[in-house]
Amino acid sequence: MISRRSFIAKSTLVVTGAGLNSKVFSNSVLQSASKFPVVISTWNHGMPANEAAWEILESGGHSLDAVEAGVRVPEGDPNVITVGKGGIPDASGKVTLDACIMDEKGRAGSVTYLEHIVHPVSVARLVMEKTPHVMLSGKGALKFALDNGFSKEKLLTKKRKEEWKKWKKEQKEFSNQINIENVTEDNHDTIGMLAIDEQGRISGACTTSGMGYKMPGRVGDSPIIGAGLFVDGEVGGATATGSGELVMKTLGSFLVVELMRNGMSPSRACEEAVKRIAKKIPNYQQHQIGYIALNTKGEYGSFCINAGFNYALKTPDKTELVDAEAWLKKL
Repeated sequence: MISRRSFIAKSTLVVTGAGLNSKVFSNSVLQSASKFPVVISTWNHGMPANEAAWEILESGGHSLDAVEAGVRVPEGDPNVITVGKGGIPDASGKVTLDACIMDEKGRAGSVTYLEHIVHPVSVARLVMEKTPHVMLSGKGALKFALDNGFSKEKLLTKKRKEEWKKWKKEQKEFSNQINIENVTEDNHDTIGMLAIDEQGRISGACTTSGMGYKMPGRVGDSPIIGAGLFVDGEVGGATATGSGELVMKTLGSFLVVELMRNGMSPSRACEEAVKRIAKKIPNYQQHQIGYIALNTKGEYGSFCINAGFNYALKTPDKTELVDAEAWLKKL
């Protein structure tokens, strides 16, 4: 079946354009930026997202504005099948979106199972800024969005609808098993983004259309503070991509930040979070999880379960797609 989670991509990507390359770093090497600002995000759709964030960062803007602007790019791109408009629907044919956002002060907002709104990250920000709550869901989240000036749009594209009809005809029931041998050209999944601005303020955002053909009502880790995303202005931030159930069971992003608080580098902290999954969760090999992290020094890193995950990086000195080191070296 076609699934948002069948995203073990080819580990080598050809990235064209001046100044772009792909590198594999040893986990023993501390990856650090020469100076602020820094922005990192998951997958190759993070490259254009980073450019949008950078426009704000290089002009001295706040990292919160940067991460919102950044992840709005794949949210609005119908060719990105795992985020926003054009996302793969659930088993009933509905596109439902999840997103969250968090700043260096610990303020956070989230929306889950939101229909008809292209940019759930911006609704999540309004939840953070205009309500006493952190999370709104379903019809309540939609009403809140409409009450605050958002407009309904059709999220299910013609192509995704045709694919869903084909899946519906072939599938007798939903299966959440992920076939890691199903290598795909679509280097896509949740986009999580972390940024630190010139003043050292760090923020993060995470947005997704969820697991392809998921059971109606399913919500993954992406909108959950501490699971899909966590930021502490005194330490740094982390975000996750992959099989959300595994991240939720280990509270992965919070774990990464706490490990950095205790002195680990971003790369090492991400590795430990992956090892926690490997230790605690049976059949973890059949899933992919990728973590990225950024600390307040501007140091960054990543780690994943299976080879094939990468993240987009932009600093004043470099723009590149970085291959993450994997716990399982071979599929």
